[in-house]
Amino acid sequence: YGFTKEIMKKYKTYGKPILHLLQDVYSWLPLATIIDNQALILHGGISDTTDLNFLNSFHRNKLKSLLRPVKSNMEAVHEPQSLHGKVMDILWSDPKHQNGCAPNKFRGGGCYFGPDVTARLLQRYNLKLLIRSHQCKQEGYEISHNGKVITIFSASNYYEEGSNRGAYIKLNPDLIPRFVQYQVSKSTRKQTLHQRVTAIELSALKCLREKLYTHKSDLIAAFTQYDPIYTGRISLSQWASAMESVLHLDLPWRTLRSRLVCLAPDGNVEYLSSFDNLEIKLPIKEVQPSLVETLCRYKADLEIIFNMIDQDHSGLISVDEFRQTWKLFNVHLKNDVSDESIDSLARTMDFNKDGSIDFNEFLEAFHVVHKFENRYNHL
Repeated sequence: YGFTKEIMKKYKTYGKPILHLLQDVYSWLPLATIIDNQALILHGGISDTTDLNFLNSFHRNKLKSLLRPVKSNMEAVHEPQSLHGKVMDILWSDPKHQNGCAPNKFRGGGCYFGPDVTARLLQRYNLKLLIRSHQCKQEGYEISHNGKVITIFSASNYYEEGSNRGAYIKLNPDLIPRFVQYQVSKSTRKQTLHQRVTAIELSALKCLREKLYTHKSDLIAAFTQYDPIYTGRISLSQWASAMESVLHLDLPWRTLRSRLVCLAPDGNVEYLSSFDNLEIKLPIKEVQPSLVETLCRYKADLEIIFNMIDQDHSGLISVDEFRQTWKLFNVHLKNDVSDESIDSLARTMDFNKDGSIDFNEFLEAFHVVHKFENRYNHL
């Protein structure tokens, strides 16, 4: 697909050695992976003969190319071309709506596999979900096989400008997927590598700061153990030890210090500054000290609720989705809330008035009260 030609054109004399080196690197890359013993991730798909134990047992680096397969000792024990065929299925197969497994003549390799093939493989290995790529989808993703197969395609504008969105998945611990869609534009393409990396770093730091807020009370308790007279300052070593003792993230805290906390003139750490600059905007003028901490603590739960309401997994809640979910709540909770009241609540949550509710709006609308804390305080 042009890769060899591009390497040879760019590197000329050293083109072939570089190609051979890249081929060696690729041969060590895994064909598939399993997340939390629940989700199988691969490129193309499966067939009715896919054997994950066999794929896990052969020496991956001996397979340099499917165009020129190298027979290994492992393969010799099995039927001819067994390894070649199983790897072809992993790389080139596509899901179909009908049951069964049929040769994938369009691609010239792999197969078309139906919902029954998916169900049998997931049951055999006690898995819940298969996530694959390999096919351009207009919205960046597609759900098939009764929700058991997700196709995710990260390259937007694959055929031409505006042809499709790209997407990636965020999986929560219960394997409920949240789809994040995007479309590359001319402005994003102008960003330098440093700008793109910086954007990723800032996103990671924001997540880390949210985790600090989630454990704010525990962290302050750990800090004050080193500061019995409450000066607000401890040494860098003490700050790093306290952070690790509470968060258990195995991070280079000394290196991250300049991004997370301020130093006093005497060189000690002003540990309360660890909780500064968390960009969570709340639609209330005054916030109790622990409200943001509580919001962060229950953010994962709110995200699960959001994904339950977001039935089409678009990353947005429509008024209709919101109404249908509340009707379900009304039945179980025996509440009598009118459609007009539900629609009014949805419009209130839609802060930017674009006709739908995104997760940030959903999070901001939930004023998490402290009844849990108060209840335990009175026990």
